[in-house]
Amino acid sequence: MEGAVRVQILSQMGISEVPSQYIQPPKNRPESVTENIADLSCKHVPAVDLCSEKESVLPAIREACREWGAFHVFNHGVPTKLLDGLRRACLSFFNDFQMEDKLKYACNPNFAASEGYGSRLLVSSENETVLDWRDYFDHHTLPLSCRNPSAWPHFPPEYRELMANYSDEMRVLAQRLLALMSESLGLKASCIEDAVGEFYQNITASYYPPCPQPDLTLGLQSHSDIGVITLLIQDDVGGLQVLKDGEWLLVDPLPNAILVLVADQTEIITNGKYKTCVHRAITNASKARLSIATFHDPAKTVRISPVSDLVSQSSPPLYSSVLYRDYLSSWYSNAPEGKRNLDKLLLDTSK
Repeated sequence: MEGAVRVQILSQMGISEVPSQYIQPPKNRPESVTENIADLSCKHVPAVDLCSEKESVLPAIREACREWGAFHVFNHGVPTKLLDGLRRACLSFFNDFQMEDKLKYACNPNFAASEGYGSRLLVSSENETVLDWRDYFDHHTLPLSCRNPSAWPHFPPEYRELMANYSDEMRVLAQRLLALMSESLGLKASCIEDAVGEFYQNITASYYPPCPQPDLTLGLQSHSDIGVITLLIQDDVGGLQVLKDGEWLLVDPLPNAILVLVADQTEIITNGKYKTCVHRAITNASKARLSIATFHDPAKTVRISPVSDLVSQSSPPLYSSVLYRDYLSSWYSNAPEGKRNLDKLLLDTSK
């Protein structure tokens, strides 16, 4: 059972100041936070209609992956009823049940990314890492040999079935998107997925309680996702920011859309042609926020490197190859900050 205090408890205590371990150093704090979250809104993250003709979808995805590393998709085939149902079930787990019941599902604090209910992502001493203003529940969903619904909440009663169905839908969508991303680079549709192999998928429901000092805290610190592709849904509160041209921009939640985030291994596989998305979550003083992120990773034994079709004498490899186990270990042993681990793999192409 994880020993860290749940952020939701702190928020419900009515404190006027956040504990020191949640205070970000000045360089990492949000530049400005307003009560009206819409004032910070960025409506420019690209949106792609997957029902459009491929001749228009491929260029749109290519531009979004090159310029943003993020884009919304709609008409994606995932039932709206499932999206709404899962959001309701996850919100109900955080809001409607006693803490003693929720703590029965607490994750193991001695292992990074262990399944269950937690507040601290990284395994480190209290003095090493500034904590996020967030509680979460992490579900190990794929491959099926890793899926154990009995480790997930049994309340509300539909929770486990919804999560399993959502996992299956996200796998199909991730495969579809990676195929489109491959084709948008002139590669065969299976290219990126072939480089990745079998998906290891986990789904993290994040709950960001109201924060008395949103100008000093972050719900989730700046980072890029370590895997291949992340698919995210959120409620209508807003709080996700992406880094674009050195500026933090708030991503407007679009009803029934799914946000696609390019992750580190895809940047390596595409030899830098597609960019991983650096992002973070800010807090606010008045409203709790929910997001559900689905991560798709390679197996730990897979070696990731730029695909040969994107490497030539005029376009040499930009990244050294890496065993995913080693990349994972490096990320979890360091507090995530921007693209630090990915940048360690950059090769000197000036020689």
